[in-house]
Amino acid sequence: MSEPHGLDLTADVLIIGGGMAACWAATSAARAGARVVLADKGFVGTSGVTATGGPNHWSVAPDKRAQAVEERHARSFDLAERDWMARIIEETWRALPELTPYYPFDIDGKGGTFYSGVRGPEYMRALRRFAVDRGVTILDHHPALELLQDDDGAIVGAAGHARLDDRDWRVRAPAVILATGGCAFRSGLIGSHGNTGDGLLMAAEAGAVLSGMEFSASYSLSPAWNSTRTLPYFAARFFDAEGQELDVPPPMSGEAAHLKALARAMDAGPVLADLSDAPDLLKQLLRRIQPASLPPFERRGIDLFENRFPIRLFGEGTVRGTGGLQIIDEDCRTSVEGLYAVGDCATRELIAGATSGGGAQNAAWALTSGRVAGKAAALAALRMGKAAPGKAIGRAGLRPAATVRAIDLTPVVPAVQAFTIAFDGTLWRSAAKLEAAQERLDELWRDMADHGHARGLGRVALREQAAMLASARWVGAAALTRDESRGLHMREDRPLVDPAQARRLLTGGLEQVWTRFDHAISQTQLKEVAA
Repeated sequence: MSEPHGLDLTADVLIIGGGMAACWAATSAARAGARVVLADKGFVGTSGVTATGGPNHWSVAPDKRAQAVEERHARSFDLAERDWMARIIEETWRALPELTPYYPFDIDGKGGTFYSGVRGPEYMRALRRFAVDRGVTILDHHPALELLQDDDGAIVGAAGHARLDDRDWRVRAPAVILATGGCAFRSGLIGSHGNTGDGLLMAAEAGAVLSGMEFSASYSLSPAWNSTRTLPYFAARFFDAEGQELDVPPPMSGEAAHLKALARAMDAGPVLADLSDAPDLLKQLLRRIQPASLPPFERRGIDLFENRFPIRLFGEGTVRGTGGLQIIDEDCRTSVEGLYAVGDCATRELIAGATSGGGAQNAAWALTSGRVAGKAAALAALRMGKAAPGKAIGRAGLRPAATVRAIDLTPVVPAVQAFTIAFDGTLWRSAAKLEAAQERLDELWRDMADHGHARGLGRVALREQAAMLASARWVGAAALTRDESRGLHMREDRPLVDPAQARRLLTGGLEQVWTRFDHAISQTQLKEVAA
C-alpha cells in the first residue's frame, strides 16, 4: 500500500539483503507458499560480493563426500560439525540444477554439466529472475534501518528509507531473515562497500547473540590500485622492489603463515607479484571464472601473466571471515524469536570452524542457509498468520540516549580499520593492543549512541558508521577473551592452540559488550574434543 509519505507493506516473510543468500532464501520461501518481500540496500542482482566474483560452490558427488568432509573438518580447529558440512553439500548438489532455465552452466568435459562453478554477474542476474518468477516482491535501493519487535520480544518486520524515492518504508511480517552480509569495514574489498554490519547491529538491538567474531583476520590479495579477486595468486611468486624473490609460503600451506609473510614484506616496502609460471588453463579460464579480475590490468596496459605488478592485501573482515549471528537450530534461527540469519550475516563455524571456508564452503553455506531459512520462515509465518503490532527498536544513530548534537565521524572508520584491518591490530594481536583499541572504540561508541542523529537519507550513512563500530567492538571483545591462537584468530602473546578452548565464543551487547564460551555444542563434538 503506497502512502503519501511512505511505503507500508505486509508480507509473510521479509528478507533484508540482496546477495546470493537473500535470493535463495526468497525463492525458497515463495515456493513454500509465502508472500515474500526482499528489501536490499542496493540493486538485487548486482549488489554484494558474489556479483563481482566467480564462486565455486562446495558441491561434491555422493561417492566423494565423506572424504571431502573429513578433509575440511581437519582444517576447522575442532569447531565445525560434520553433519552440517554433509548437509550443505547435499543441499547445494540438489539446488544448483534448478537454475538451469536461468543460467547457462558450462559442460564438465565428460558429457555432463558443470554446476558448481558459476560467473558471479550472470549468477546473480539468474537468481533475481528466479525470485521474480516465483512472485517475490523486490524493493531495490531500500536500505533497512531497524527491526520491528512486538511486546513479547518477537521480530515482526523492519523499517528503512528508500534511497531513490527519499521516503520511509515499513514491512510487517511474522518472520524476518537477515541476509545483509558481513562487515568488511570499508576496506575497499570489491563488492563490499555496503557490507557494514547493518544486520548484526539490528539483530543485537533485538537481543540477538553473535558467535565467532574473533575469526576475522581474512584478506584478499589484489593489485595495489584496485581490489579484484584472489584466484590468480595461487600461481604467484612474490618479489621486492629490487627484484629479490621473497620467501612467502603458498596459500594452501597455512593461511596464517602466508598472510603474515606477505604482511611483513608489505610493511617493509612494495611487493610485486609474478604470474609468469601460471598454468595455461588458468590463463584460458580466468575471464570466464572471474571476469572482474582482468579489466584493471587492461586499463593500465599490464599483462597479468607477463608483467610484475604491485599488490595489496584488502581486509575482508567477517565477509570471508567466520563470525556472525549465532545459529541456534537446523532452521537457521537466531536467538530472537521470528528472526533468522543466513549467508555472511550468520556465523559459518558450523561448517568452517575457525577458518574461512574460502569460496567453495562459503558459497555453499550462503545457498544452503538461504534455502533452509526461507522454507522454515515461510512455514512458521503461515502457521502464525498476520504479524502482531510492533515498534521500531533502532537506537544508535536513530534515537540518541542523551542530547542530540553534531558528532565528529571522521575518526570512526580509521579507528575501526586500525583494529580490524591494519596488520598490526589484526595479525599480531595482543592483550595490550586489544585493550587499548577497545577503550578507543568504546569512547566513539558512547558518542554515537548518546548523541548521533540524522534525518532522511543521512540516517543510512550514520547507521552504517554505528554498525561498523559495533562490529569492531564485538571482534575486539571476542579476540581478547579467546586467550590463544586458533585459525583466523592470531594472538602474538598467546601463539599456541589451547585444547581447552575448542569451544565457540559468543558475544553481544551494545552499551556493555559481553563474551562467554558456548557449552551448547554438539555431543559428537564434545566426544571428539575429549578424545
